[in-house]
Amino acid sequence: MHLVYPAVLAVLLFCTGIYGVLARRNAILVLMSVELMLNAVNLNLVAFDVWLSRTAEEKLHSGQALTLFTIAIAAAEIGIGLAIVLAVYRARGTSDIDKLRDTAEGHETDGPDGTDGPNGNLGPDGNGGGNDRGNDNDNGPQPPTAKKAEATA
Repeated sequence: MHLVYPAVLAVLLFCTGIYGVLARRNAILVLMSVELMLNAVNLNLVAFDVWLSRTAEEKLHSGQALTLFTIAIAAAEIGIGLAIVLAVYRARGTSDIDKLRDTAEGHETDGPDGTDGPNGNLGPDGNGGGNDRGNDNDNGPQPPTAKKAEATA
């Protein structure tokens, strides 16, 4: 068999994996796409090992040994990746990468200078200002209806 056939198949698998990583929004599908790319690399390792062993009369088969190592690393990567995805899904309720990126990068700031409340500190409830409702004024906590009235005015 020619070396071209497994090489073309590996290129197709790798391109499909790249498309999946770039186009998918679900974290589990991104992990599956990474696995496709790793399988394309494994296919190339074995194909070139067979091709080189025929020409060099080599008995070591280092490409196949590297493939076994890559499979072990990929299994560990998927195990850790799925554990992280499940933990994030339980904490945030979604595995959509764009929504997770939005929550990680941009959160509302309470302070006028772009910090989280006065002196850049967060309050006990996670909001700026340090009081119960996240207001920056020192009038104490306000009932939720007053906050709604301020938001609609």
